[in-house]
Amino acid sequence: MERIALHTRIAEGHEADYDREHARIPDELDTALRAAGVHSWQIWRDGRDIFHVVDVEDYQRMRRQLAEDPVNERWQAHINQFLEVVDDYSGDDSGIRPVWSLPAQGLEKSTDGGADGGAQRGADKGVDGGRA
Repeated sequence: MERIALHTRIAEGHEADYDREHARIPDELDTALRAAGVHSWQIWRDGRDIFHVVDVEDYQRMRRQLAEDPVNERWQAHINQFLEVVDDYSGDDSGIRPVWSLPAQGLEKSTDGGADGGAQRGADKGVDGGRA
């Protein structure tokens, strides 16, 4: 399972349109996304900036499958009219590069009784960006 973060931007003046269209996506799009391996897709908006978090089996496979799915093609043609930059699902997009994540477990005590430097522990292992 992968967790992918994405960023898009709404075209000026289309904020309400974008919100309206995402109040409830078409059932057939829900089915197509799940068939492509998506377990969940969340969207947050800050002004015209849109942030997505996608939990998916294989993001690249999902993109290839949705690029050829007529349901997704219709949705993209419709929703892209409200976006500054459109995504045609070509290429090898991998989402936003992760910078940091809070480890799943809290800080553990070291043998000297102090914290063991959990922040450093995360840096030593590399940040997974929330990827499962």
